[in-house]
Amino acid sequence: MLKQLEAVAAEGETAVLRELTYAQAVREALQLAMTRDEKVFMLGEDIGVYGGAFGVTDGLYEQFGPERVRDTPISEAVIAGAAVGAAMTGMRPVAEIQFMDFITLSMEQLVLQGAKIRFMFGGKATVPLVLRTPAGSGTGAAAQHSESLEAWFVHVPGLKVVMPSTPYDAKGLLLAAIEDDNPVIFVEHKLLYRTKGHVPEGYYTVPLSQSEVKREGRDLTVVATSIMVPRALEAAELLAKEGIELEVVDPRTLKPYDAGTVTQSVIKTGKALVVHEAPKTGGFGGEVVAEIVSGAAFDYLEAPVRRLAGLDVPIPYNRELERTAVPQTEDIVREARALVQGAY
Repeated sequence: MLKQLEAVAAEGETAVLRELTYAQAVREALQLAMTRDEKVFMLGEDIGVYGGAFGVTDGLYEQFGPERVRDTPISEAVIAGAAVGAAMTGMRPVAEIQFMDFITLSMEQLVLQGAKIRFMFGGKATVPLVLRTPAGSGTGAAAQHSESLEAWFVHVPGLKVVMPSTPYDAKGLLLAAIEDDNPVIFVEHKLLYRTKGHVPEGYYTVPLSQSEVKREGRDLTVVATSIMVPRALEAAELLAKEGIELEVVDPRTLKPYDAGTVTQSVIKTGKALVVHEAPKTGGFGGEVVAEIVSGAAFDYLEAPVRRLAGLDVPIPYNRELERTAVPQTEDIVREARALVQGAY
């Protein structure tokens, strides 16, 4: 992040270090984008007067009014369809699906329409929309409000998929997503909303194509997404006391995916652990592993690449069962230690 802040300063933007929560960083990005471009508007359930289910859009209705912060009926199909139509006709909508689970109800508009229109029209039509959606477990919201479905959209040509893990990335990636002329699925983990981090003032973007090394290490590369990034960093601090140094890499954008940064890290460490919350079967981690073992890093591997992911079960309501269903810090510590010590 410090390298990015230096780049921001070099470009003449304000690079004042101050601390914001993840939710505040997302709100600031929305505010800046709407102030900068009158074509940017928001739509979704309870995003206006109520300020959003997680308070992310609080205050924007009062600032920009009901025409640009539009409360919608409880219909995800309508939200996605309206966003696709508005984007095709020159607007830059930022839609919100209140829980990622209910993105299932908008699949026809997103997958059959929004993702394919630019291709089918030979680039003469664009669909510059962003669909924000809170995802993940950890709030006791049970099986229908706790899913991580990002791999579905990674599989769809024409869609971009973003999963920021820090307030800095959340702001910069959201601004880049709003600028992009393609539909972007922007996944925000619910447990990250209250996390804090340094965020520069002013307008800046983070490219939708660059993984980042969040922590440098020598013994093992941990590729982690979303909430698993802070958990991997916590695991790295614990293992450092044992003399084990983890390198933590955050893809940030799952599609397009920057495999080069991961490859270089694995070449350096010789070992890799891929961690995500979504169920292992069909999860994005399988794609990361495939890139590692089929590319330049293969000849440098000193151990099998391991995956640590959610169980193939619906997320339970019971808090202890919920916790068991997805990787926690102690699970990353256990798997990483075993890999480094040659237990596999």
